[in-house]
Amino acid sequence: MSTATLTIDLTAIRANWRALNARTQCETAAVVKANAYGLGASTVARALAQEGARHFFVAAAEEGVSVRKAVGQDLPIYVFSGHMAGDTDLIRDYNLIPMLNSVDQLIRHAENLSNHPFGIQLDTGMNRLGMEPVEWQAVRDIAVHLGPKLLISHLACSDDPSHDMNEQQWQSFVDMTQDLDIPKSLSATGGLLLGEKYHFDMTRPGIGIYGGLPFTKAKPVATISIPVIQIREVDTGETVGYSNTWVAPTPRRIATVSAGYADGIIRAMGPKTRLYSGNVGCPIVGRISMDLIGVDITLLSETPTSLELLNAHQTIDVLADNAGTIGYEILTSLGGRYRRKYLGDLA
Repeated sequence: MSTATLTIDLTAIRANWRALNARTQCETAAVVKANAYGLGASTVARALAQEGARHFFVAAAEEGVSVRKAVGQDLPIYVFSGHMAGDTDLIRDYNLIPMLNSVDQLIRHAENLSNHPFGIQLDTGMNRLGMEPVEWQAVRDIAVHLGPKLLISHLACSDDPSHDMNEQQWQSFVDMTQDLDIPKSLSATGGLLLGEKYHFDMTRPGIGIYGGLPFTKAKPVATISIPVIQIREVDTGETVGYSNTWVAPTPRRIATVSAGYADGIIRAMGPKTRLYSGNVGCPIVGRISMDLIGVDITLLSETPTSLELLNAHQTIDVLADNAGTIGYEILTSLGGRYRRKYLGDLA
C-alpha cells in the first residue's frame, strides 16, 4: 500500500475528554469543528457522545449535518458562525443551534425561525465574532425576551495563564451577562485549565481532546505511518530533492517515503523533523515535496517498510514547533489521502 496511514485512537480521545470533564463541576461540551480537527467528526462525535458528552460545537451549519447524523436527534449542536444567509433550512432540518453574532443575525433568525432555539455570542475583547458591548446593550432586552439557550464568549490569551487579557475578558463577560438566568460559557481548553472561575455553566474544549497544548497531560491521539517506496545509496557530494538543498556529507542510505505537503506535512518542518523506525529518529533530507520525502536511514540496522512521522516521540506540538506554527494547524492540515484507521471500539 502506497498511502500513508493516519491512526486515530478513540480510546485516547475519550480519555482526554473525560480528564478535562473531571476538572470541572459544570457541563463539558466537545468542539468537533473542522472535521474534529481533521480526525473525522462523525466517528469522533459518536465516541464522545458514548463517553458522556452532551453538547457539541461546530464552526458552520454544514459541519453540523454529519455530527447530527452521528449523535442522533436529541443532543444540542451549536454553530459558532451563527445564522448565516442560506443556513435556515440546515438549521431547521438538522436541529442546529446558531450562536448569533450580530443584530443582523438576530433579525434573520427571528424572521425565519422564530420558534427555533438559538444562542448568542458576545465579544469581550477578541474582536473576532460576537456582539460588542454597545451593540449588546442596545438589543439585550429584546434578545433575552426571545429566549437564548446559551451565552458565550471566547478568550484570546488563555494559553498564557498570566496574561492580563484573561481577567479583562472575564470581567467583561460578567458585566455583559450579569443578572441573566441563562447558561453561560467562556472557556475552551485553555480557559478550562485556568480554573473554576472561568468555567461558568459550560466549558467547550477542543484541542485538549485531540492531544494538544495547552493540555499538557493529554494522551497522544494520532499517529502517522508512511510507506517507504524506494531506498537508494547516495555517495558523498550527491544531492537529494529539489534545488540541491541537501548534500550528502558521507555515503548515506536514503529512503523515499510516500507523503508530502499535499498530505499536510508542512514544508517548513523539514529541517528539524525526523521520521521514526521504533525509537530511532531518521532526519528528513532535502525539501519536502508534494508527494514524497527523502529520509536518511543510514543508522537503521534493518530496512524499514514504513516510517512514522507523528507518534509519542514526535507529537503534534513538536511538529508544530518544527514548522513554526501551532498544533491546531498540524491536525487540521492533514489531507484527504490518508487511510484513516480507528482504534477503540464504538458500541
